[in-house]
Amino acid sequence: MTSIFEQAMGAEFDRLHPLLQRRFSVGLTSGLACIGRGRMNRIWHARGWIRPFLALGASRHILLPSTGRDIPFVIENVPYIDSFGRETVTFVRTFGFGARPERFDATMVFNPERGCIVDYLGTHQHLATDLHLTADTDGALVIRSGEHRFREGRVDLRVPELIAGTAVVRESYDDVAGCFRIQVSVANRRFGPLFGYQGSFSAEFRDAADLGVRAGLRPLREEARS
Repeated sequence: MTSIFEQAMGAEFDRLHPLLQRRFSVGLTSGLACIGRGRMNRIWHARGWIRPFLALGASRHILLPSTGRDIPFVIENVPYIDSFGRETVTFVRTFGFGARPERFDATMVFNPERGCIVDYLGTHQHLATDLHLTADTDGALVIRSGEHRFREGRVDLRVPELIAGTAVVRESYDDVAGCFRIQVSVANRRFGPLFGYQGSFSAEFRDAADLGVRAGLRPLREEARS
């Protein structure tokens, strides 16, 4: 079995830059984990009205309430089997805003019925988003979000497009600079751009079994529904 990202992309995975192929081969079959370290050139928000919502989400490590430039950044991609028997990969991002780092947590699984990645956001996996992965003509990975769902107890709601944000992520490898580059933007079809960041990082590939899943990396609650 290949990584969850290879399963989602199929033959298109081979169009990625070779180092992106390695990075997104993170999984139990390859035995690879990936730790990225770098800096975000810019982290931005839209108008002031969105900030209370970002602050609320930050309590569950969903999005970021702060903005800034030249912010230290760490991303931890570690595979494990969750409590429902699914191969899962962490996307835990830590941003070094001074003495109070902020986290943006996600865990990803592959949904074979829909043929896409399901991205669970935050410490309690209340939000689940379908992600669709493609390779562009430069060998970069482009991720676009699809349907959003909110789950809490018996509540299982599709988030209406009118209030949902659509995310576009582009991750590439810069052969000249010798680093990965990342650009993220989230927008609403009515209100326009909401949130985003861009920067670069280097990657260290580790043996997943030796590295293990450190304390605090897994979500506090896991959701069976995808």
